[in-house]
Amino acid sequence: MESKKTRREFLKRSSLAIAGVTIGQKGFPIVDRDNRIMGANDRVRTGFIGVGNRGSQLLHGFMAQPDCEVAALCDVYKPYVIRDYSQVEPRYIKEIGRIPKMGENFPRSVKQFEDYRKLLEDKSIDAVCISTPDHWHALQTIDSIQAGKDVYVEKPLSKTIAEGRKMVEIGNKSKQIVSVGLNRRSAPTFQKLAGEIPAGKIGKITFAQACHVSNMFPNGIGKQESEPPPSNFNWDMWLGPRSYRPYQYNIAPYMFRWWEDYANQISNNGIHYLDLIRWLIDEEAPIAVSAHGGKFVIDDDRTIPDTMHVTYEFGSGILVTISILETSSGSFIPFGFLELRGTNGTLYTGENDYKIVPAKAGQFQTWKELIQAEEYNLKKDNPAIGNSYKDSTTSHIRNFLDCVKSREQPSATLEIGHRSTTLAHLGTIAMQTRKRLEWDGLKERFTNCNEANSYLSYEYREPWKI
Repeated sequence: MESKKTRREFLKRSSLAIAGVTIGQKGFPIVDRDNRIMGANDRVRTGFIGVGNRGSQLLHGFMAQPDCEVAALCDVYKPYVIRDYSQVEPRYIKEIGRIPKMGENFPRSVKQFEDYRKLLEDKSIDAVCISTPDHWHALQTIDSIQAGKDVYVEKPLSKTIAEGRKMVEIGNKSKQIVSVGLNRRSAPTFQKLAGEIPAGKIGKITFAQACHVSNMFPNGIGKQESEPPPSNFNWDMWLGPRSYRPYQYNIAPYMFRWWEDYANQISNNGIHYLDLIRWLIDEEAPIAVSAHGGKFVIDDDRTIPDTMHVTYEFGSGILVTISILETSSGSFIPFGFLELRGTNGTLYTGENDYKIVPAKAGQFQTWKELIQAEEYNLKKDNPAIGNSYKDSTTSHIRNFLDCVKSREQPSATLEIGHRSTTLAHLGTIAMQTRKRLEWDGLKERFTNCNEANSYLSYEYREPWKI
């Protein structure tokens, strides 16, 4: 345990040193924070960049907080900005779904923008919530930080590992509070387990697994031809730093999650599980990764696998696997959505409850149970918290707003978000190269494959640049 702690501290300190951040006596980065601390009754004027499906969910979550004032909305699709469902392209409603109903009643006038840079010029805005497609997160977060805004950026943090590290570097040199939307970092059950599991609650862990399952057979996202976008959809701005390509209805505004240039499913859904496992096993970065899978069944336009299995190896002796299965249904985790297997017992956990099953003696062993069975339910076993707890997203938004006022670090910092997002990107790159890749978590480079290093970044389309 001591050697593992030493490795983690070395990795953490070295990463911060690369970013040019000074380390204080307690190991925290010394950052020049804003001297202005808001009062408890002050309202945080917030601008929302990207107000489609997830953006609208977060908008409503922020609106539910009494100290948040919605100051501005920004989106490349006009009906989302003006919040008029009747103006939405009928094909989106029929073929895609996931269209927010909108029609909110804002207590004060809310400014409207198509270009997020115009929103950032408004000095009256304290913070922004970024819920755009993944390939926009880096640029918009960095521009927001440099504009003096605090930032809540939805997961995954970045589209590439190089982007993520640049975001950390710039964030650490700024005064701004930045929270990454790994919302289960603010869930009380996982906060409890994060204190207990690394301390040995189920013994030495050697294996953990999770899966995302969604049966999209047989049509997937379908097959469509290129055609002009709706007249009120700014396709060029939606593409941003990515190479130009003609519009297709099964790319934007929602199905981009199945196109590798803009997102994929291990970074969309898998990131939550990878972040939680990394937290519960108390690890920074793996030493190796491999992946198997492909487009095995679904004949659609997607550019990502419909079946994918990734294995990560950590230097302390832990294997972590995640499966992305989009041609079948039913999770193989018997309870909750995470499984961690230790020498003394196995943990199965969801967001609000967990079970610990004691291990049984194996071959040549005569011991009885090493720990007792345990079942935990947040509301039942901790009613003081459970009865007031709504969900992890609400709690995460509350954590961000509190940190905007106190200038303390949020539950999911840029470094946390980057390290967890890196796991998803490593799995993607292993899938693309079809090789067992060895990873240097300090230098953030592959040590045995130059081809894999070529996927760490991509060339932005002009005029966009970080």
